[in-house]
Amino acid sequence: MEQKFGTNSIDIQVLREFCEREGKVVSFQKGEQMECEGKPSVWFGFVAKGCFKYVTKGISDNKEHITWFSFEGEFVGDYPSCLSGNPSLTTIEAMMPSNVFMVSGKQMKQLFNQDMTAMELRSIIAEHLLTQARSRYLDFHRATPRERYELLLRRCPGIVEHLPLNAIASFLNLTPQQLSRIRKAVTFEN
Repeated sequence: MEQKFGTNSIDIQVLREFCEREGKVVSFQKGEQMECEGKPSVWFGFVAKGCFKYVTKGISDNKEHITWFSFEGEFVGDYPSCLSGNPSLTTIEAMMPSNVFMVSGKQMKQLFNQDMTAMELRSIIAEHLLTQARSRYLDFHRATPRERYELLLRRCPGIVEHLPLNAIASFLNLTPQQLSRIRKAVTFEN
């Protein structure tokens, strides 16, 4: 499988194989939702092809804000919410035609309840997600907008060829104009 954007930073082969074996392949067209913010979260999956964005609406401006991406070769879903059946904290939407091996939160809980090794897997996933979220939060405080853009390019080298400027800008909490200036400066320095 070709990695278009980046690589998953942890190897959870067992979970990938579980999704492929027990899940159903679901195809999404650009703009179709896997989960909807505020509605019970049910699904988790492995992205075999495509890309998803995690979107929330601003409290006062109702503007779309992209908080995360899941790329080909990575997992997609509101992990804690799908396990508990709580409302999804974001809308998860395909950014291009995508295929996902999807399992339900109920299936995931059954996997994790099998034995101690499976329970350890649950802990590893939770720790990984916490580390990602914490790193992203810290980057908003310690990195300049340009540094955040450069960090994203290192994680996902092909992102600029596949996603629109406004999506990348939203993820970085920048305006498209700010990102355009940063991209221009980076391009002319190299």
